[in-house]
Amino acid sequence: MALVSDAAGEAVRIGSFNYMTDSTEHSLHRNGKVLTRRDVNGSDDGSKGVDLEVWPMPVHDARQLEATARPTLGHNGFEAQERPIATTDLDFFDHDQVVRGYYPHCAEIVREACGARSVAAFDHNVRSAAGKQSKKRIEGGQEVQGPASLVHGDYTLTSAPQRLRDLTRPPGVNDTVRTVLAEGQSLLDAGEVERVLAGGRFAIINVWRNIVEEPVETHPLALCDAASVRPEHLVVFEIHYHDRIGENYFAKHADGHQWYFYPEMTRDEALLIKQWDSAGELARSDGARPDVADPDAPCTFSFHSAFEDPTTRPDAPDRWSIEVRCVALYD
Repeated sequence: MALVSDAAGEAVRIGSFNYMTDSTEHSLHRNGKVLTRRDVNGSDDGSKGVDLEVWPMPVHDARQLEATARPTLGHNGFEAQERPIATTDLDFFDHDQVVRGYYPHCAEIVREACGARSVAAFDHNVRSAAGKQSKKRIEGGQEVQGPASLVHGDYTLTSAPQRLRDLTRPPGVNDTVRTVLAEGQSLLDAGEVERVLAGGRFAIINVWRNIVEEPVETHPLALCDAASVRPEHLVVFEIHYHDRIGENYFAKHADGHQWYFYPEMTRDEALLIKQWDSAGELARSDGARPDVADPDAPCTFSFHSAFEDPTTRPDAPDRWSIEVRCVALYD
């Protein structure tokens, strides 16, 4: 069944989501049990312990929500904004144009959205199922990646602060900013980062955008309300790169997960996705549940995943999207 009605009478899609199996051990910290290896192109090169199962989940249309109920970056972990690109001739398939011309635009969007003192874009991926299949390569950059069709968050209790420290060193072979930094230069100042980690606040926020003229129909991105996620739903997923180990959180299924998406996103829209916030409850408590939750505290991150929309027409064009990762430092 493609559409069902919820308790309020809203027609919702039933999407298919890839979760880790229920028998997978819950984890907040690295244990070597669930991992993948990435080659120099950023593509998967073998994995271990990635046992997935498909769950049907209601996916609500975020565009149909009342203004007062619309998701926000601070409390739900995501929000969509109308943010046209200043130039119409930006080539998203040219690495240098993206890093030099689009990164500053994304940093400004994030700075305005979250009120941080400073924001810097530091990484990006272009995604398309067709591009992945054809092994299309970005000029001067990596290969196009496929849509990430499993429930995940991009950082963990360990990898979020570690990524901040990584950005205080000269970029490695997998770092996209290496082409715009002078030899030996780093994106962030080491002293400033250590002060932030010692008692300040930082966040990592993605700017996701459709990069073609046609609105997104295939493999749309769904976002999980951060308020519906609990620490016991998390499983550390290790990513072994050529020169470092990163971590994501995968998810175990929970009936209470609340999923949303923005149908037919256009090139003029920016979808902001919180990947980590050091002021969030999970980050501050190291995964322990507080006796009394702070209703005004920001969320830590939002799970997200591409999903199959059962209402998509058979001849819909392929999705081509870009996600740019930005680090925000607060006073």
